[in-house]
Amino acid sequence: MKSLRFLPLWLLLLCVPGALLSTPAKPPDAGSVWLLELKGVLGPATVDYLGRGIQSAADAKAAAVIIRIDTPGGLDLSMRDLVQDILGAPVAVIGFVAPGGARAASAGTYVLYACHVAAMSPATNLGAATPVQIGAPSLTPPDKAPDSSGTEPDSDTSKQRPQAPVAGTAMERKIINDAVAYLRGLAELRGRNTDWAERAVREGVSLPSSQALEQGVIDLIATDIADLLTRLEGRELLVDGRSLPLNLTGAALIEHLPDWRSQFLAVITNPSVAYVLLLLGIYGLIFEFSSPGMALPGIVGAICILLALYAFQLLPISYAGLGLLILGIALMTAEAFAPSFGVLGLGGLIAFTVGSIILMDTRLPAFQIALPVILALAASSAALLILLFGMVLRARRQTVVSGTAPLIDAIGVVELVHTGQPRIRIGGELWQADCTEPLQPGDRVRVSGIQGLRLSVTKMRDTP
Repeated sequence: MKSLRFLPLWLLLLCVPGALLSTPAKPPDAGSVWLLELKGVLGPATVDYLGRGIQSAADAKAAAVIIRIDTPGGLDLSMRDLVQDILGAPVAVIGFVAPGGARAASAGTYVLYACHVAAMSPATNLGAATPVQIGAPSLTPPDKAPDSSGTEPDSDTSKQRPQAPVAGTAMERKIINDAVAYLRGLAELRGRNTDWAERAVREGVSLPSSQALEQGVIDLIATDIADLLTRLEGRELLVDGRSLPLNLTGAALIEHLPDWRSQFLAVITNPSVAYVLLLLGIYGLIFEFSSPGMALPGIVGAICILLALYAFQLLPISYAGLGLLILGIALMTAEAFAPSFGVLGLGGLIAFTVGSIILMDTRLPAFQIALPVILALAASSAALLILLFGMVLRARRQTVVSGTAPLIDAIGVVELVHTGQPRIRIGGELWQADCTEPLQPGDRVRVSGIQGLRLSVTKMRDTP
């Protein structure tokens, strides 16, 4: 235990270099174009990455932000948070569905409509914006299905079609009508086809890029980023209530692709993974409550429940990370007071590390947690747990010195004989003893057994 007195100094030495390495990088020059990426399922991790990217681009005085989109959709709350970030951005945000074969389906359609400029590359598509519910993915389909082109023979896009009644339950009608109003509002704000936006929600229609341009759903088609910048040159956009001309000639293109943290959180927030985490959490807690003291199912269940609540956006990112941090500290503290051969400590270390990763990068630089600091604290905690675990193992290997077990085969000396009863001194104690042979003071004996408070001894013979 003497080595533990230097532990605070050790932790300080590990954290100081991490804090020094966490100095934020110098922002890029003003007038550049930032490239962000929306790829895969839209969830809280993706929204956090894109929201931070848009805000950082605005702080760096970037000329524009391009979001390259290829998504099958995602969570409604995450989509609305991202739309709010785009609508409130002080910098022009261009949505670009690329490369060829990409799509802006479901929630991606709303995001593309929210952007100041909606662009697509050839062989891409958008639409299918009908909301679905997790656990009940099929809303009642309309009686009349559209043709493959996404238009009806007798439709007139210049006139608003009367709304057809939506079949299904009251809740389904509410969800559909709310989504229709939301997407129509975005279409009206950006001056795009409102009727098709409504059909994309009510009927789930989709459009390829060529037809989307013809029907006024998007603003332009570009083959790649360079072509997109060329076509955007000179456009005048209404950004944050002011007219903003795009001067992108010679602007540097800076890619800000998702880092390892965003990719890690994106895996957790994938709906399929989140569903599995939720089930693991529930089953883990059930096993723990049915068999108290197992520890491992309860620890795994608590961590999985918190991650699932974050993935389904039932807990904000700050509360989820804070909850995991508190859980990790509590488990590591419990390991010190109730040793569990590393189960509590390891679970606490995992919870602490994941919670720190969730909290490590916020939109407020003053509250950022640097990765080197997290790694230093995690490594220190792991080293402390290994040290404590090693001490426990060494203690278990030591010879037992309490109880009656150590007396077996112990050697003692006859101290005295009183009324025919010998008294044996062993380890500073006097014991009554029984022996098949007569004993005299000074005889050496070996303990062969214990019966209550009396020892059974055998007389040792002196070797010549």
